Amino acid sequence: MADKNIQITTHSVAETQSVGQIIGATLKQNFIIALNGDLGSGKTAFVQGVAKGLDVSEKNYITSPTFTLINEYPGRHRLIHVDLYRIEYIAELEEIGLDEVLYQDAVIAIEWADKLPDGTLLNHLAFQFKIISDESRQIDIFAYGHPESNLLKAVEKRVKTKLKE
Repeated sequence: MADKNIQITTHSVAETQSVGQIIGATLKQNFIIALNGDLGSGKTAFVQGVAKGLDVSEKNYITSPTFTLINEYPGRHRLIHVDLYRIEYIAELEEIGLDEVLYQDAVIAIEWADKLPDGTLLNHLAFQFKIISDESRQIDIFAYGHPESNLLKAVEKRVKTKLKE
């Protein structure tokens, strides 16, 4: 059960990226971010924002690693972007080295995290993206763990204030 959760509605790709940017800018340590939602629901746009918040150079255009499965980007904290969309069998997670990735000194954003076996992720932030309309997204954020709950509390007001601007 989540230790804390909030719900945010964004009305554009830029707003979804802004939520990610605020979270990325707030991170001061290694962190795992689990992302779930339908195709086109905003997961990659969110990770683009996280990258900006982590000071990843804009020369590194963030795309979903659907075919490469894992992309890495240098920044204030290294960002590892994982996409499990094409994973069909649990054994494939070992083949791509996901166990090692989860223990890296980095911020790790995992798209399609619901494909992970239960119990794989302990302390993390989980994001559930839902398409409301062509531009609007509902984002439910769940914190699992004490540091994650503290982070969510720290960004909650910043996110809601930013979206009102």
